[in-house]
Amino acid sequence: MRRKLHKNINIIYGLAFFHSFLVIVPVIVPFFISKGLSLADIFYLQAVFATAVVVFEAPSGYFADVFGRKTALLIGSVIHGLGYLILNFADDLTSLIVFEVIVGIAASLISGADLALLYDTQKATNSAAENEHSKAIAHLGFFKSSAEGLGALLGGALVLWSFELMVIVQSAAAWMCLLLALFVIEPPYKKSEAEANRIQITEILRHLFTSDPVLRNVVIAIPLYSLATFHVAWLMQPYWEAQGISLAMFGLLWFSQSLVVAAAARFSFVIERRQGAVFSLVLMGVLPIAGHFGMAWVQGWPGILIGLLLFACRGMNQVILVNAMNRRVPSEFRATANSFSSFLFRLAFITTGPVVGYLAEAKGLETTLKLLGLSSILLFVLVMVPLIKSVRAIPQQVAA
Repeated sequence: MRRKLHKNINIIYGLAFFHSFLVIVPVIVPFFISKGLSLADIFYLQAVFATAVVVFEAPSGYFADVFGRKTALLIGSVIHGLGYLILNFADDLTSLIVFEVIVGIAASLISGADLALLYDTQKATNSAAENEHSKAIAHLGFFKSSAEGLGALLGGALVLWSFELMVIVQSAAAWMCLLLALFVIEPPYKKSEAEANRIQITEILRHLFTSDPVLRNVVIAIPLYSLATFHVAWLMQPYWEAQGISLAMFGLLWFSQSLVVAAAARFSFVIERRQGAVFSLVLMGVLPIAGHFGMAWVQGWPGILIGLLLFACRGMNQVILVNAMNRRVPSEFRATANSFSSFLFRLAFITTGPVVGYLAEAKGLETTLKLLGLSSILLFVLVMVPLIKSVRAIPQQVAA
């Protein structure tokens, strides 16, 4: 049994790889524009996706905790494949909304379950030490970012032929998630079966927000710092077009961004161990400020290179903050906690995404990037500083 569970880890990495292997992403803005959408429509479409995830995110994580993480992965993988099958026939805003809703439901089922499976597999194989968890999350982030990068290279090549061929390849890759999910072994974990003992959502929220100041601040920081780098991801392709970059280069540029995320995810644990948690958090807070203002003030290739700082922040977030949360959450509702974090992120995007899309369309990219830079400063003061203070207080609490 233990040998099979060891294989589980590689299967989970593989599933994460193909779930993130999105050949359509590096040219998705031009793809949507080819369907008659404006930039404001595209942000609205992503808000629809976020709404679908918000509606199903917390229930899906709860479903995974109660009925099994493998069950959630299997159902999510089937829906994921069906979504990209539908994309082959989507040709207007309405059909694209249907596509976004379907893949949103799939993402909500897969997102919390894979990370919970990884943690519980390590626990069942007696490799649950803190440094092993950190390495596992770093590797998971590395595989996801590598998949995004390789998918970007392939997508950049396929678009030279046609958007239609690119979507067909994307559909085939989506079904690989189901194939891998079939081989996942459900690790043992504390699971409530009797109605009286079922996990209570209020208990989970109480643990996340009142049990530990560090955990509370981390739960707040994860979705907001994800949001800080997510807005600009949808502005990157219009930004490249404004710099005179040809569509053929988009795949290579997106690959470079994914490579930065992968490298940051891979080495952020090393940075945290050698330089300390406070240094890592300060660096994470400064990167989006420099990235947003740098892109607004500097044009051409230097501006594009400065924009990579935002993706370094994303990689660090995926490891340092996510690991900090999962270390402090009990196994029996870990999937729910991860889904709740994603729920908060999507909820924030629903309220801010359409506004950013409108600003980019009406006021231009430079003004929008400056406003995002100002929001990053506000984020540092209101979110990162309290987190740093709570981390600094840990040695004092231990001494007491």
